Amino acid sequence: MTPASLLELLAAVQRGDTTPEAASERLATLPFEDLGHTRVDHHRSLRTGLPEVVYAAGKTPAQTAEIFASLAASGVAVLATRATPEAYAAIAQAVPAAEYHALARCVTLPGSAVAGETGGTIAVLCAGTSDLPVAEEAAVTAEIFGAKVIRLYDVGVAGLHRLLAVKDQLAAADVVIVCAGMEGALPSVVGGLVGVPVIAVPTSVGYGASFGGAAALLGMLNSCSPNISVVNIDNGFGAAYTSTLIARAARNVHQK
Repeated sequence: MTPASLLELLAAVQRGDTTPEAASERLATLPFEDLGHTRVDHHRSLRTGLPEVVYAAGKTPAQTAEIFASLAASGVAVLATRATPEAYAAIAQAVPAAEYHALARCVTLPGSAVAGETGGTIAVLCAGTSDLPVAEEAAVTAEIFGAKVIRLYDVGVAGLHRLLAVKDQLAAADVVIVCAGMEGALPSVVGGLVGVPVIAVPTSVGYGASFGGAAALLGMLNSCSPNISVVNIDNGFGAAYTSTLIARAARNVHQK
């Protein structure tokens, strides 16, 4: 349930369109719904402005589908990350309108009151094509929560002219997400080109001494660009969630 849907429910009671008993039944799942294996947090949207998200890895397809369907019934935008095709097949049986983003490994369902509310513009960059799964996880997450996303892919430092060619598009962003593996240099360069927050995402891309993304992580943590913050390895979702909140705040400032 979102703040807007809660207000609409209360207004319906005030108008007499809904009985207090029916409204009470709608609110019975707040703050959470116990499914046995999971306690679904329907109250999260009211606290944070963004709904609960399903991390599908480690869950059975049936568990993932039941959680997804529970969230979908409340009318919020629904996102399941790290979802396998098997998990999507189970979700699709329960929620046919759900969409699978294979490269991002995400399942989404737009909400009745989220799209367009968050606002703001997020640029999602990746250094190379191998970083695309993480970059797409970030892009899909930001889009389902209402941000406008500018995708700028394969713009790594090995060919710096590719990044400079999209400088004007970068300038339109309220926040920039940069996904890079190998030595993780791209966020430092981007940070020197923009005057907005840069969320750096190290990816587990590279040869042996990259240590599964640890080399990129350490490089980003030691960046000389002061507008960079770093999330965990391959955490495109976390970067997008934080960026969505930043973009929403930026939009609110612009509107004042």
